[in-house]
Amino acid sequence: MATHDASETSTAKAGQAPDPNDSRKPDNLRDVDKPSWKYVLKKTLREFNKDQCTDLAAALTYYAVLSLFPAILALVSLVGIFGDPEKTTTALLDIVRGFAPAETVNTVSGVVEDLANAPAAGLTLVIGLATALWSASGYVGAFGRAMNRVYEVDEGRPFVKLRGTMLVVTLLAIVIIAILAGMLVLSGPVAEAVGGLIGLSGVFLAVWNIAKWPVMVALIIVIIAVLYYATPNVKQPKFKWMSMGSGIALFVFLIASLGFGFYVGNFGNYNKTYGALGGVIVMLLWLWILNLSLLFGAEFDAELERGRQLEAGIEAEETIQLPPRDTKKSEKLQAQEEEDIRVGRELREKYSAQHGEGTEDPAGDDNDRQQETEPHRERVRDKVRDRASHRESPGGGEHGNR
Repeated sequence: MATHDASETSTAKAGQAPDPNDSRKPDNLRDVDKPSWKYVLKKTLREFNKDQCTDLAAALTYYAVLSLFPAILALVSLVGIFGDPEKTTTALLDIVRGFAPAETVNTVSGVVEDLANAPAAGLTLVIGLATALWSASGYVGAFGRAMNRVYEVDEGRPFVKLRGTMLVVTLLAIVIIAILAGMLVLSGPVAEAVGGLIGLSGVFLAVWNIAKWPVMVALIIVIIAVLYYATPNVKQPKFKWMSMGSGIALFVFLIASLGFGFYVGNFGNYNKTYGALGGVIVMLLWLWILNLSLLFGAEFDAELERGRQLEAGIEAEETIQLPPRDTKKSEKLQAQEEEDIRVGRELREKYSAQHGEGTEDPAGDDNDRQQETEPHRERVRDKVRDRASHRESPGGGEHGNR
């Protein structure tokens, strides 16, 4: 169980944290001073290591693997209601091949294509979609716990509220990904055919084929920003569709993915080392890099908020001062911990009394022990003096020589 300093509990922050939209904080990034930017960058790197983000990314990779195929199933089911899931998944895999290692794509492509071709309708579709959403939300929940560590707060939301939030975030992410998939499909000959049916000109289609890429990047940044905003147990300043941290996370991920793909394609020997599991190992490493990028962007956003608070005169040098969304769970856990401490103290006092050690006056016990041992020490000193005087006498010396 993660431990928190007393100042980092949600109940403590509920009583001391100012309003997240405090007017004293610089609202525009251009208003943040240069020394604050240096502090934010330095603090981001240090907190990234202090929060053990490499280990957090490994844990998130585990949850990502558990949630990956349920999320794909939910996406395919959602797309299947309105369009052709087979074409959509093919287009998605083609895009992923552009920056992900080939082994990763080959590992998931077979399962994705099977899901896309699986028939589903009516109640079966609804049940399957709901189950897939519930399973996929496991990753979002784990991401929320990691964000709590980043923002230095414990989880205070009760189960229903917490799980409901994670389900909504998961559904929103899948819907946006479905929109991205539709934008991928609506290109080339498909876009020309649709444009001809609804009377769009060739110029519009040419513009669309170019403009869709920045729109898709913006939508991906929105997904990351929603994860950063909604998952931690803190009330953040007003929501921004594109935070600096989400942009940094996407940039770092793309660069790291290209570098990792180049390494795997030219220098890596995962298939020789791991055999049939080589593709799986590459996929896990790629997901780990993705989660590292997301956590780094989250740390940057958190430290930027700390820097803004410091410029406003808010005491945020020890912990980021943002009020919690809820404290019910934190208060319950705190009461349970206090009860455990009370029971433990009673056990200690009970067995101390049975052993006759007492617990009321430790100082008095020490004095008694000192008084009891003093005569013994005096007797030892007398014996030493007697032996010394005996050796110094002529008879004693002769006796000693014998």
